[in-house]
Amino acid sequence: MSSFINRLREQASLLKKRIAFPDATDPRALRAVMILQDLGICSPVLVGTRTDIENIALEQGLSIEQIPIEDPSTSSSFEDYVIKFAERRVSKGITLEQARTQLQNPLYYAGMMAESNIVDGCVAGSLSTTGDVLRAAIQTVGIEKGISVVSSFFLMVFAEKILCYTDCGVVPEPNEDQLADIALSAAKNFQKITGEEPRVAFLSFSTAGSAEHPAVLKVRKAAQIFHSKAPLIISDGELQADAALVPEIAIRKAPNSVVGGSANVLVFPDLNAGNISYKLTERLAGAQALGPIIQGLNRPYCDLSRGCSVDDIVTIVALCSIMA
Repeated sequence: MSSFINRLREQASLLKKRIAFPDATDPRALRAVMILQDLGICSPVLVGTRTDIENIALEQGLSIEQIPIEDPSTSSSFEDYVIKFAERRVSKGITLEQARTQLQNPLYYAGMMAESNIVDGCVAGSLSTTGDVLRAAIQTVGIEKGISVVSSFFLMVFAEKILCYTDCGVVPEPNEDQLADIALSAAKNFQKITGEEPRVAFLSFSTAGSAEHPAVLKVRKAAQIFHSKAPLIISDGELQADAALVPEIAIRKAPNSVVGGSANVLVFPDLNAGNISYKLTERLAGAQALGPIIQGLNRPYCDLSRGCSVDDIVTIVALCSIMA
């Protein structure tokens, strides 16, 4: 385990956030929750049908008596959440009966717990698909004010540094406004998690006008929108990756760049570029990829890979706690 991940877990343990687990019938989630409880990384809450969760725990030989279970079918808060959810979805014409049906789903019930400040965040996805997790998150906790799109980021952990890659998992072809908001969410989260000052580079195949193309213009406009929204955050674009990361090359290609070859938040122009880049970095450069971590929501609602390990869940919960 890297020193960075150890630091994340230690930082989260100081915060003692309450985190909901709607995929609570997954044995991996139950094992992770026991570790989280034992290490004091968070205060976990299991969400789902109590008998199902307890039966899985019994089958796996896990003792979960000290971990609270929130069962939508017996919860005294259920009707309050139904009314709140129906009010949130009134523009979609949802009825109270439809809201009741929806909130029997632990993904939605956990989201309403977060929306009501009963928990600080949610972690799901070991059983549920990314699409299901995102729909539940958007419909319950909602999109952050001033942000136009829900997106994701990866933390790429190297021996000597940490980089943030965004967006590598959610938005296929962001427009310039969305790209600026993706960058803004990532910069804020990077600083919150690492404590480092973000230095944001909007990446392209062009550096400072070295090429002209509609794809370049989109990145350039996104960088301008970002700067107008967050003038105090160091940022530049459009930049080629080497000009963003290597000071000696930045001097030649972009001598006036405020990023100056020392970017730590890399904003990719589309999902093709972002997804390919994080996987190449992980496989060829040996970086550890933490994510994708969902961003742009009012409350953190983190999505796991369905192939995740118990250790992966523990680490993502630590990140979720720090973001909350």
